[in-house]
Amino acid sequence: MGKRIVIALGGNALGDNLYEQMAAAKQTARAIADLVEAGCEVVVAHGNGPQVGMINLALESAAKTEAKTPFIPMSMCVAMSQGYIGYDLQNALREELLSRGNSTPVATIITQTVVDKDDPAFANPTKPIGAFYSQEEAQEMVARGMDMMEDAGRGYRRVVASPRPVDIIEKQTIKALLAAGQIAIAVGGGGIPVMREGLHLRGASAVVDKDFAAACLAEQIQADFLVILTAVEKVAINFGRADEEWLSELSIDQAQRYIVEGHFAPGSMLPKVQAAMQFASSGAGRSALITLLGKAKEGIEGTTGTTIRA
Repeated sequence: MGKRIVIALGGNALGDNLYEQMAAAKQTARAIADLVEAGCEVVVAHGNGPQVGMINLALESAAKTEAKTPFIPMSMCVAMSQGYIGYDLQNALREELLSRGNSTPVATIITQTVVDKDDPAFANPTKPIGAFYSQEEAQEMVARGMDMMEDAGRGYRRVVASPRPVDIIEKQTIKALLAAGQIAIAVGGGGIPVMREGLHLRGASAVVDKDFAAACLAEQIQADFLVILTAVEKVAINFGRADEEWLSELSIDQAQRYIVEGHFAPGSMLPKVQAAMQFASSGAGRSALITLLGKAKEGIEGTTGTTIRA
């Protein structure tokens, strides 16, 4: 142990609503506390899929009322989700550590992730968010500069881009917390997507994949390990078939071959494997691990999970 680790929590570690999130945070805290007790420096990243969707839907519903509440940009919705998910996580982790006699401080960092305005994802936004609208309502929203897409006959929904992260603004703050022996919760929901305009950071109508954001952060703070937690203990090829094979180790070349062969589902295991490859190939001695939440400690010790090395 004694590693600097970035942990990327999947949706299964946070639940689908507020009450599930509070319960899930307690279980998540136990797994993270095990790593802290083993002497690891820990940064926790997390997704925000259900949460940011609920926030956006609530604000869109308010905008439809007679009060005419203005639409809130996606960057602001991500910031809100970072705050309230971080609130639950930091309190659950603090309580778990104190119950073990460990007073290590925990803090949530409202984190901004820089994306490139020329990223091809902006030319083809595909990630649906928020409520359904009629064709007439959708046309009004398009006139206000929003991208809309018809969704399987159910109406029109707003769509946003999912660009790759290129920088984490608060990386030095996160490194300072680690140097002070503290735990940071950061890049929640992939980070607030921003674009540089001179000295200004402008919020982008986008969502950043939390695994790629965690990989970017891990590289920038010189982490030893990126741990991507998901719903399965190991990565598999031929998943769900008679010849299914669970993998304990993957090289970059092997992983790339399996990607070309179509073994990993887009929007599911594929971005996790790609993020793991990105980090593992970013510097000597760096490794990435994909496994279950409850198996993180064993995976870092090398007894389970799928480890990706250069």
